[in-house]
Amino acid sequence: MTIMEEQKQEAETVAAGETKPAQAETRQEKRPRRKAVAAKRPAKKEVRVVLVKSRRKSAVARASIRSGDGRISVNRSLIDVVQPEELRMLMLEPIGVSESTRSLAGSVDIKVTVMGGGSTARAEAVRGAIAKALAGFAGNDIIRKEYLRHDRSMIIDDSRRVEPKKFDGPKARARTQTSYR
Repeated sequence: MTIMEEQKQEAETVAAGETKPAQAETRQEKRPRRKAVAAKRPAKKEVRVVLVKSRRKSAVARASIRSGDGRISVNRSLIDVVQPEELRMLMLEPIGVSESTRSLAGSVDIKVTVMGGGSTARAEAVRGAIAKALAGFAGNDIIRKEYLRHDRSMIIDDSRRVEPKKFDGPKARARTQTSYR
C-alpha cells in the first residue's frame, strides 16, 4: 500500500468517526524520540573560513583560510614544490613581514587557486591573496597596517590592465611605419 492510499484510508476513517489505525499512532510516537536524539548530539564546532580574491594583470587568485597546522597549497599542491624558487619566495613574502604574520601563518591552512596570466602575474596574485587572507583572518587591523607599511601592493590590487589592440597596427599603440618615398 502506498503512502497516498494510507492517507486516503486514514481520512475516510476519521470522517466516519472511527479511530486511526495502529500504524499511524506508532509513527507519531516515534517522531518525538527522533527529536530527542537529535537534541542530545553535541553541537558542531564552528569553523571560521575567510575567502578572498586577488588580481594581477589577467591572473586571478582565490584563497580560503581556516584554522590548521600551517599548510599552504597552490592549485592543490604544496607551495614547497613551486618552481622557480624566486616565484616561490615572492608568494611567501606576506608570511615573513613580521613576527605576528609568521605566528598566524603557522596556525592556519591556506588553499589558493590561481588561473590566467603568466607565471609572474600568477605569483603576484597568490602573494596578494595570501596577504589578504591573513589580514582578514586576524580580525584586527594590525596585520593589514603592517602589510600597507611594508608593500601596499600586497593588500591593494594593481588596477592596471593591458590596453586593447586597435586597428591599423600590430599592438595597442604601435603603428606601421610611414614612408614618403
